[in-house]
Amino acid sequence: MPPTDPIQHVVLLMLENHSFDQMLGCLKAVNPDVNGVDLQNPGKNTDSDGRVYFQKETDEVQTVYDPRHELIDVQQQIADSNGGFVANFSKTYPRSSFEDRQQIMGYYGLGKLPALHALAQDFTVCDQWFSSLPGPTWPNRFFALSGTSNGEIQMPESTLQDLNPSFYFHQNQDTIFDRLNSAGRSWKVYYYDFPNSWLLLHQLEHPENLSRYHHIDKFFAEVSEPAGFPDFVFIEPKYFGQDQNDDHPPHNVIKAEKLVADVYNALRSSPLWDSTLLIVTFDEHGGFYDHVVPPPAIPPDDKQSRYAFNQYGVRVPALLISPWVGRRAEHTLFDHTSVLRYLSDKWGLAPLGQRTASANSIAAGITESTARTDTVPFIRVPYASLIAPSPELEKEDVSDHQEAIRGFSRLLERATDDPAYTHPYPAPGAWAKIKNSLGKKFIGLGNSLTADYQTIQDSRVRRLTGLVKDLAKSGRKLNLPNQHT
Repeated sequence: MPPTDPIQHVVLLMLENHSFDQMLGCLKAVNPDVNGVDLQNPGKNTDSDGRVYFQKETDEVQTVYDPRHELIDVQQQIADSNGGFVANFSKTYPRSSFEDRQQIMGYYGLGKLPALHALAQDFTVCDQWFSSLPGPTWPNRFFALSGTSNGEIQMPESTLQDLNPSFYFHQNQDTIFDRLNSAGRSWKVYYYDFPNSWLLLHQLEHPENLSRYHHIDKFFAEVSEPAGFPDFVFIEPKYFGQDQNDDHPPHNVIKAEKLVADVYNALRSSPLWDSTLLIVTFDEHGGFYDHVVPPPAIPPDDKQSRYAFNQYGVRVPALLISPWVGRRAEHTLFDHTSVLRYLSDKWGLAPLGQRTASANSIAAGITESTARTDTVPFIRVPYASLIAPSPELEKEDVSDHQEAIRGFSRLLERATDDPAYTHPYPAPGAWAKIKNSLGKKFIGLGNSLTADYQTIQDSRVRRLTGLVKDLAKSGRKLNLPNQHT
């Protein structure tokens, strides 16, 4: 790291539910220093029927099933040196096909993820960044912003009709936002729909904290007119709807690629670029295979009645992006609290628990003595890639994460005195449910019925493209008809 830290602004973008091998493991083929997929010795798993599955390149941008990732599932997945991922999936979804199970072992070939792969080749890949605990989204996000999950290890199990307020309303620990406030440092959270960080109660209890939340549109406006841009920024993706871009299955992963590209492009073209560090990572692995066994971890506090918190979760993708980082792989052991450690050291913040105090700082990745001028100027994600192969899957909003956020919003409404929120939600009638079900089936049917026609059209385009390329290589001229009359 340079003698004086050149970073003035830290932007953290946290996506969801993918492992390092799945998203960035392909990098080993072009940079042997990256601890990724070894093509000579790929990882393997066996399903519950005894069939063996190897790591294999995939083109699938959607999954039909959402792999499990609660504590009990992750413990099964990482058993026997990470040998239980496919077995856990096949037991959870016994009707899943061979192709469905192979997706758990799949990884994206170089260039298939246009934003992550471009940035990974131009900046620093952290190939030893683990989720903070072997569990699901919420506890890992709590760790990322507070250094602990207050003893919580799972997602809410209650339905919307049987909500458990005690589960939702006990994340009352101090957060990185509290520490920044005390140190006189500025911060903002930019979001698309519902900020998951509101689950940290200090955010809701203090109006001055709520005033620092803004729709994502304001980020893109403020980064181009950077006077007063905050010291720390947390970006929350869109968790709901057909245009969801948080990367949670079964939504099209390219939509998250577009988000990453948009954030990078905005920063790269901003006067802030030379003083900014963009961190892109994922909260947890989502049940997808990674070959590195999670190492032991320091518990964050004494709240260990449900779990010891003595092991990291599965390795996740993580990139450090700045003109002050090199084109390289960083092998230092990190987890989400490594960002907190960096911010605490950088700005002299008060401690945030034992895990943060013991974490390695991501400062290890800031290696350049002068700002680079050779970084990729713009990343393009083709709009055609945003069209999901199975759009009917994107009509579903049934993940544990989404149901839990809905439950939290219901409880918040009940806690207000505003009569506008005291009446029950309108329940969809039988006809509405039938139309919704039929609509999703028709979308899937239409996609299936047009597949053959689309294949023929694509074949024609490929044939024409091949012809033009052959002509260019051979130097032959076309014998075009005389257009003169």
